[in-house]
Amino acid sequence: MTRIDAKFAALKAEGKKAFVAYVMAGDPDYETSLEIVKGLPGAGVDVIELGLPFTDPMADGPTIQLAGQRALEAGQTLQKTLDMAAEFRKGDDETPIVLMGYYNPIYNRGVPKFLEDAKAAGIDGLIVVDLPPEEDSELCIPATEAGMNFIRLATPTTDDKRLPKVLQNTSGFVYYVSITGITGAGEAQAGDVAPEVARIKSQTDLPVIVGFGIKTPDAAQNIAGVADGAVVGSAIVKLVEERKPVADILAYVKSLADGAHRA
Repeated sequence: MTRIDAKFAALKAEGKKAFVAYVMAGDPDYETSLEIVKGLPGAGVDVIELGLPFTDPMADGPTIQLAGQRALEAGQTLQKTLDMAAEFRKGDDETPIVLMGYYNPIYNRGVPKFLEDAKAAGIDGLIVVDLPPEEDSELCIPATEAGMNFIRLATPTTDDKRLPKVLQNTSGFVYYVSITGITGAGEAQAGDVAPEVARIKSQTDLPVIVGFGIKTPDAAQNIAGVADGAVVGSAIVKLVEERKPVADILAYVKSLADGAHRA
């Protein structure tokens, strides 16, 4: 059982929904980013999604693209991102960390070496948005064999024919993208999301977590109310971009987490 599996089992036992927060590793710099990540569990975050900066993040909107650029310009690398996870693990051995990014930096390191290093750093799961299920032998299956969850995204355009393929080697949870398009665009509507979550849950026992377009505690509550939890990324990253104090960022995260936990 991974930390992700254990976390969702514990939340289910408590009758609670999950709150997942995304931050870009190394944005605006390593030390500030590490301070934010270390503060997330205390702000109520159940699962941390740690963004791996990449030069060509095709699924991301301007907010997260710019975060990745800032991180890269500040010297963030794949190794420094794994170092950040390892540093976090010195004080927290329970909160799951999902590394979210693109395949190129992983491929560049070599899959066996990457998986060995990621596991040693305390990474529990991977979301690699540019590897479709047809490429599962490339990373998904080796990651699973190494004891990590491989989390797949389902979207409004994932039809009934495609869905079983998306779910076949997925573990940990399913990330449902609530709106068509890039991160940071539009606002998620619980009425639109509910039937899609039900459709996914009819084909899997995995938790379904909904992200994209969630910016307020009420939205987090409404979305978590029709799913197993909510993810917020761009709205948090925007505060980092605005150079808000870490305490203010974590207070905002706590308000979102409280919203999701009220569901």
